[in-house]
Amino acid sequence: MRRNVRTAVVVIVVGAILGVGWWQLRETRSHARSTDAGEVGLTLYSGDEGIPLPNVEGETIAGEMLSLADLRGHVIVLNVWGSWCAPCRAEAPDLAKISKESAPRGVRFVGIDVRDNPAAGLAFERKFGITYPSFNDQDGLVLASFTGIVPVSAVPSTLVIDRNGFIRARNIGRIDATTLRGLIEDAEKLG
Repeated sequence: MRRNVRTAVVVIVVGAILGVGWWQLRETRSHARSTDAGEVGLTLYSGDEGIPLPNVEGETIAGEMLSLADLRGHVIVLNVWGSWCAPCRAEAPDLAKISKESAPRGVRFVGIDVRDNPAAGLAFERKFGITYPSFNDQDGLVLASFTGIVPVSAVPSTLVIDRNGFIRARNIGRIDATTLRGLIEDAEKLG
């Protein structure tokens, strides 16, 4: 009888430990999804809430040097992408088209090609007709400059920056053409 009671107690304790462990693991994974990738969707920063654009410089996938500070005075659309990313491939034609449409108004597009080699990035740009420069960010250091703004696993992501160098919008996930055009127009009105 004592042996059966002891066995039952052990089974209950082990079951409770496994149950609590499973619950904690589930909660940890759920929390990691929401914080590692950020909230998917659009965040607007208005008025004095704009976030200063980090001073980022580095080599493009074409081998040229690029500094975001040199683009101050222009509305900037900064897109984080990778040739391996299906949503990036889906949004690329819209980005290429809108960059060409808005260039005469002084809007500048810049990409951050993450976790890619330059050859794959250049092939991606050729395939989708992208003519704006993209940082070569194989090591993740360019994207790390945006810590607290764009999570490192949030690919694709798009930032819209006003002429004064403040981030006015952040979209995590694929951005559609209508939304992007509206965000650019809003940033153009800010100065």
